[in-house]
Amino acid sequence: MAQSVKRRVALFVTCLVDQVAPEVGQAAVRLLEAAGCEVVFPAGQTCCGQPAYNAGFPDDALRLARHHVDVFAPYDTVVTPSGSCAAMVRHFYPQLLGADTALPPTFELTEFLVDELGRPDLGARVDATVTYHASCHLLRELGVADAPRAVLDAAGVKVSDMADPERCCGFGGTFSVTHPEMSVPMADAKLDQAVATGAPTLVACDTGCLLHLRTRAAARGLDLGFRHVAEVVAGGLGAEHEGGAR
Repeated sequence: MAQSVKRRVALFVTCLVDQVAPEVGQAAVRLLEAAGCEVVFPAGQTCCGQPAYNAGFPDDALRLARHHVDVFAPYDTVVTPSGSCAAMVRHFYPQLLGADTALPPTFELTEFLVDELGRPDLGARVDATVTYHASCHLLRELGVADAPRAVLDAAGVKVSDMADPERCCGFGGTFSVTHPEMSVPMADAKLDQAVATGAPTLVACDTGCLLHLRTRAAARGLDLGFRHVAEVVAGGLGAEHEGGAR
């Protein structure tokens, strides 16, 4: 019997994952391979330009956007473990590059697994309770609300909801640097809700939110863990899914 052809996807790993959370990229590869994909990693990739764009430097953002498109143009599917970066490519690149620019089809990881492949269940089994933070760009820019929860649920992860899981954590990229007087109270409000659930771990699909909340939780001495959804689910996969992108 002929073997089915694997879907070839390019991993857009993002700056934060590359620099501070490589384990998230590794987990993303494991999930994609468990879903039957061949994962490639274009070595020329760099920042998508969102920090420059949000900080008011459109020329710098434009240069990075052009480079990103050039790097990923050869691939039919691009997947990233970041709702924020996926939203930058899909919604803000047309403003920078022009509405007629051909953009590489780009998906957030859980969105791709659930909505594109129809594979929320990857065979992972995880006995854990978490609370889920719905990051702003993933939810509001991409409209992805159910996919992360579907992937967690399929792996057996129990989600203990915060009073307002869709409330912004205050990260907002450069917003957390330029407006700490607003960003810190927003993080504290989110952390208070997370602690109130009793769950030992907060999960999200954006490393920026996790980094922001983890830093603030450490400053407050909170006993709360922070993990990307991909890390949690990949931890429940068997040893046969220990491959890597090439």
